[in-house]
Amino acid sequence: MKLRTPYYLIDKAALLRNLQTIRRVREQSGAKVLLALKCFATWSVFDLMRDYLDGTTSSSLYEARLGREKFGGETHAYSVAFADHEIDAVLANSDRIIFNSIAQLERFAARSAGSSRGLRLNPGISSSTFDLADPARPFSRLGESDVAKVEAIVDRIDGFMIHNNCENADFGVFDRMLDDIEDRFGSVLSKVDWVSLGGGIHFTADSYPLEAFCDRLRRFSQRFGVQVYLEPGEAAVTGSTTLEVTVLDVLSNGKNLAIVDSSIEAHMLDLLVYRQSAKIAPNAGPYSYMVCGKSCLAGDIFGEFRFPHELKPGDRISILDAGGYTMVKKNWFNGIAMPSIVLREPDGGLTPVREFSFEDYLSSLS
Repeated sequence: MKLRTPYYLIDKAALLRNLQTIRRVREQSGAKVLLALKCFATWSVFDLMRDYLDGTTSSSLYEARLGREKFGGETHAYSVAFADHEIDAVLANSDRIIFNSIAQLERFAARSAGSSRGLRLNPGISSSTFDLADPARPFSRLGESDVAKVEAIVDRIDGFMIHNNCENADFGVFDRMLDDIEDRFGSVLSKVDWVSLGGGIHFTADSYPLEAFCDRLRRFSQRFGVQVYLEPGEAAVTGSTTLEVTVLDVLSNGKNLAIVDSSIEAHMLDLLVYRQSAKIAPNAGPYSYMVCGKSCLAGDIFGEFRFPHELKPGDRISILDAGGYTMVKKNWFNGIAMPSIVLREPDGGLTPVREFSFEDYLSSLS
């Protein structure tokens, strides 16, 4: 099947490998696992994913509704701040609601009465190397850190959410940070029924010490008598998705430049935000090219890569690891065509599941 680029290609077989690891963690650790919709919300593969996860976790009303309506299982609803006009709909579309602050908990105490309620804790430490993404950065608004204040309201909640890992592939770092969390918040952790340790833990990586990870989760759960939750986003979809693009033009301006029919600004925004390079494979050969997006943004550059042959218009390039924080962030900058979404079935066949048209662009404006 010949498909027009650009498109996101989700490989179900590759996705399944992550899901099987998740199932193993659930079975060996006793933890429940929720898909973080802020990272990946492409519901065309939820029918596959729901057999391996316990539900979804959200950061907004719309994500909560998506989880409830398209995924099923447990639906956890969190937001940095809920608005008065949406709180009732959030409660109606979730099994647990997690407040970011004690003030929000108190503000919506009456309306959330009878619901399973949690509170986000901020332990003041994280694994993030990016200030932009560091939940423990100075003056952070993400969660409560004063143990005395939390102790005063702990009888009004039944769980906590602690999200302080970010792209953390180092089990030793995770283990040490969890030690600190136990020391700091142990007095309140033992008074609730469940604790979510959030996402950002790359436990589906091939080299991750899964046995030690499961044992650590189980010991945490047993020590405080809580149900542990994990909220993987990137870990659930890593290595499963590519962004398929086509070379449109080749030129030279001190370096060889290849312009493709896509854009990091519009289609892989995290690369621009965190000033990272895209990845391709094998990235080897005698010819070097800077692969550039087609938007008018000067810095719309996927990265510099090596190829076994000279590039020419019509050549195809596959951008790797294009599942997390891409489809949820894609936008219509410059009116560039939105990538379609295509599934690679286990038998190798390709199934287009979504195409975007001028009418979609038009309806996103007014």
